[in-house]
Amino acid sequence: MPAPATQDLIVQKADALFYEGGFAATSFAEIATALGISRGNFYYHFKTKDEILDAVIARRLERTRAMLDRWQTESEAPRERILSFIRILISNRTKIMAFGCPVGTLCSELAKLDHAAQSRAVEIFGLFRDWLAGQFRALGNGDRAEALALHLLAWSQGVAVMASAFRDESFVRSEVAGIEHWLATLPDLPQAT
Repeated sequence: MPAPATQDLIVQKADALFYEGGFAATSFAEIATALGISRGNFYYHFKTKDEILDAVIARRLERTRAMLDRWQTESEAPRERILSFIRILISNRTKIMAFGCPVGTLCSELAKLDHAAQSRAVEIFGLFRDWLAGQFRALGNGDRAEALALHLLAWSQGVAVMASAFRDESFVRSEVAGIEHWLATLPDLPQAT
């Protein structure tokens, strides 16, 4: 397998640095230094920080689509697919406790900056919302599917914020157990024909 191209490496590193330190606080120089490349090489690929941000958002959208597609194929049961979403709070808990949710923190920061890319970043949440709504529809909750999807997204974002604030793994585990219980209590409703 060939080594990733310089442009891909820049986007990967920028993605990590934006997540860990924030978009506004991350400089061109910081990204170039972290990669060990010259600024000239860096500017060859990206002329502005906004171009890097657009590439990072595109990368996150692509990775989110791939994850959702993987969950879709891993189980035929919608409830199990929803559990895959819920359990990312556990599998990513160390990073979430340190830096928050990568989607939520980016959307919040771009909103505070009134940045033009904020609406594009929100598309990542839109992918989750639409996918979760599809799972809730498959459980027979067609009329409430989007509301349930947004409720679950809001709950998971609240857990991520509190996990980052208090850095308490037992809290994360307790909340995930609560979300799983909530999901288990939702009845499977007959599909409308």
